[in-house]
Amino acid sequence: LCHNIDTLGAYVEPVLLGMHIANQSCLTFEVTPRRIEDSGGGLAKIDGHIQLIEGLALPGDDDEYRLSYYNTLTNWITIDSLLEFFGLNRASLADAENNMERQNEIIEAIHSIEEKMPTYVTIKDVKYLWGSGQEDVYPVAQFEKLWGDMSGLEDLKVMYAAVSRYRGLQLKEPSLLDMWVKDGSFDYVKSKCSF
Repeated sequence: LCHNIDTLGAYVEPVLLGMHIANQSCLTFEVTPRRIEDSGGGLAKIDGHIQLIEGLALPGDDDEYRLSYYNTLTNWITIDSLLEFFGLNRASLADAENNMERQNEIIEAIHSIEEKMPTYVTIKDVKYLWGSGQEDVYPVAQFEKLWGDMSGLEDLKVMYAAVSRYRGLQLKEPSLLDMWVKDGSFDYVKSKCSF
């Protein structure tokens, strides 16, 4: 199970794990019904293929609000299947520790998959602090590949699981705590752990 640290409701749910294993899926992505405040991509049908799509890949800003399910960024991974998709296995990884040739094979395997995925470029302002309280702001180009785009790769067995809003909700800043108490998110997380 892989999830963002701020997705507080995510935990190892036996039913979801069993479903992932029973379907022999390489990746199972958790999605949740979209709310108006959710920004980013979601689940879409593109050229007859159901996959996750990032908001940056959509033609217009409003298009993401036409998607019914939002990507929680929580997913289940069958490690051996994923390694096989890359043309690797656990032994090849273990052999790479002190073997430059094996390390290069791994890098080439990653690049061969990476070439099939889109690259997103965003321009951000970054503050550089220097001297005694001096600060400069520079525009920076950020290039990135996003994990959800793995769902669009051919020959990779991917599945989706619709989960409750509480399981997929992220707590990104303290100002959201009041909403968490009011909408039941806090009680849900509290029921899954102890403080």
